Amino acid sequence: MTLHEHLGRLDAARELRGYQTQPAQMRAAGPGKVGELRLGFSMRHGRSVLHDLYRVAPLLVQQALYWDEAMPELPICAIISVGGGILQGDRYRIEISVGEGACALVNSQSANRIHQMDANYASQHQTIKVDAGAYLEYLPDFTIPYRGSRFINQTEITVAPDATLLYGEMVLAGRKHHHAEERFGFDLLSMAVAVRRPDGRKLFAEKLLAGRDDGMIDFAAVMRGFDAFANVMCITPVETASRIKERFETNFGTDSPRAISGVSRLPNGAGLMLRVVGVESYDVRSEVRRFWRIVREEARGRTLPEEVLWR
Repeated sequence: MTLHEHLGRLDAARELRGYQTQPAQMRAAGPGKVGELRLGFSMRHGRSVLHDLYRVAPLLVQQALYWDEAMPELPICAIISVGGGILQGDRYRIEISVGEGACALVNSQSANRIHQMDANYASQHQTIKVDAGAYLEYLPDFTIPYRGSRFINQTEITVAPDATLLYGEMVLAGRKHHHAEERFGFDLLSMAVAVRRPDGRKLFAEKLLAGRDDGMIDFAAVMRGFDAFANVMCITPVETASRIKERFETNFGTDSPRAISGVSRLPNGAGLMLRVVGVESYDVRSEVRRFWRIVREEARGRTLPEEVLWR
């Protein structure tokens, strides 16, 4: 699918019908508002390397680094946004592929800030492909939707049966320490994921859809008392998933827990889903990291390095 075809499909999405006005500053998807990033990893001379890199500002990756002391063979790429956040009318496209037997970690330099909007919306489309025997950790930092923002993210994933993908989405309720109306003050947040095998067989799909008019989002059974949320999918063979699930202990904490987390099985033997809610971002990060460590140990026989002080 070309970028223009994808943009046309986004404009037709039901939840975006009320956000088609053009910004006064620069038209949606105009020059400088379309960011593209393509990362391709493969095995070269017995080593996983970043062999393919294409970037269009404001999205940027400089190079792959090998700084993980617990898994020194792992190439690590940090996605950088030189635009200071996502603005109305921005359209981003990210493609990540990991070739047979290769491994990689892709994260982001900092939180993904969705700025306040008075026209149109911002979108991101991601395509992820993990080939036979490959391993990918794709764990971007938190998405922070500001008051009045509209953001839609669509992710299409293709994973081989014997590959492992750890894919994470983390979201804050807004800039709650900035202004009381920032908490769940965004107009629209739409995040959809579809997963299939290389032969086209669909495994599952899920969608998170919330907005300012959704009074249920702060119900007791949803996010009441918590302002940070994470969905982390581990697409992995059934045997590996069973070992991970056996090791991960559900966390319901005390009567006033800082975070609640649990793991469930995905449809069609696809793997596992970790869901976490927490009071602050660091509460959720702690639970995600606990799951991440177990996944890496069971899928690759490696662990995580010691956590750095500034995370």
